[in-house]
Amino acid sequence: VQLQASGGGLVQVGGSLRLSCAASGRTFRFYGMGWFRQAPGKEREFVAAIGWTVGNTYYADSVKGRFTISRDNTKNTVYLQMSSLKPEDTAVYYCAQDTRSYGSTWRPGSMDVNAYWGQGTQVTVSS
Repeated sequence: VQLQASGGGLVQVGGSLRLSCAASGRTFRFYGMGWFRQAPGKEREFVAAIGWTVGNTYYADSVKGRFTISRDNTKNTVYLQMSSLKPEDTAVYYCAQDTRSYGSTWRPGSMDVNAYWGQGTQVTVSS
């Protein structure tokens, strides 16, 4: 399994970014996907997840209403649209694919998930 994340960068407070994560190596539509992030000196934390079924999404409270996770099974890609960005959103963002096919979608607070991980993409929000 390979996960290639892209779309990070430097953005001002209140700005927007869209992260993408292209997956390969398995039949994409069978697996839940998620985004996690890790800020300097902090543990990696759950951001958002989308299940293998349509419409099954979950968000951390800190990003609810500002971030949207989506997937395009024809492109084997998961997206994270981030809006109204805040300095506290600064982190390395990692995409993840569930190791289990047809598994339950990761919920807010998920920590030690069984996942394949992408390489991470840096998001920096400047004030």
